[in-house]
Amino acid sequence: MLGVERGTVRGEGWEMDHIRFGAGGRVLVILPGLGDGLRTVRETALPLAAACREYGRERKVYLFSRRRGLEPGATIRGMAEDQAEAMKKLGLWGADVLGISQGGMVAQHLAAEAPELVRRLVLVATAGWANETVQETVGRWLLLAEHGDHRRLTRDTAERSYSQRYLRRYRLLLPLLGTIGRPRSYQRFLIQARACLGHDARGALGRIGCPALVVGGGRDQVVGAEAAGVLAEHLSQSRLWIYPELGHGLYEEAADLPARVLAFLSQ
Repeated sequence: MLGVERGTVRGEGWEMDHIRFGAGGRVLVILPGLGDGLRTVRETALPLAAACREYGRERKVYLFSRRRGLEPGATIRGMAEDQAEAMKKLGLWGADVLGISQGGMVAQHLAAEAPELVRRLVLVATAGWANETVQETVGRWLLLAEHGDHRRLTRDTAERSYSQRYLRRYRLLLPLLGTIGRPRSYQRFLIQARACLGHDARGALGRIGCPALVVGGGRDQVVGAEAAGVLAEHLSQSRLWIYPELGHGLYEEAADLPARVLAFLSQ
């Protein structure tokens, strides 16, 4: 396993945690999804690095959390502005950016507003705006978090994210997952979930000029099965890849995804 370094980038009045690993020459920035609201990259450094180890064999990988101390009313666009400032502070110009789920929402605004920071863009299991499926699913998670129902939140997330084959394999672990990883406070998750519900990048997508790979699941119950195709249509230089049998958790289930992403980034 490649060594993992934890770091914090600081600006005027803000701090953002990240982890770094890998030894490749080119930088890959990975922006994780809404789960960051429950546990940050600093807290989950080793499992995250293990999950992304294929990227680290060819790239110097940075995984970022959203900034510390997110305030109520925070927006996806604001998170992208924070991300741009953090990358500038670290000198990450012309990086490749991989955004997953909510991280993909942030990546859309980042690529549109700070094109000098993004060479190539990969958007996985995400949407260009909060469509009806996003509203229903994230809205449900928001209510569960407001009631502190971690068990049901964890179970519903799993049921809506993974294929039945994957769930059958790990179903015995679901009750255990509902008892671990409970955050001290749901405030950060609630702020990030509400930001998802307000996401709308339709005014920005046309300004993304870099090559983009959009990856979706044909059975995605979180952003919708059609979200990837619709998003790709709004991008000027996009390629689309769909895993017909997978859902929102395709980034964990699709064994060939890292190789597919790295092939695209190497062009």
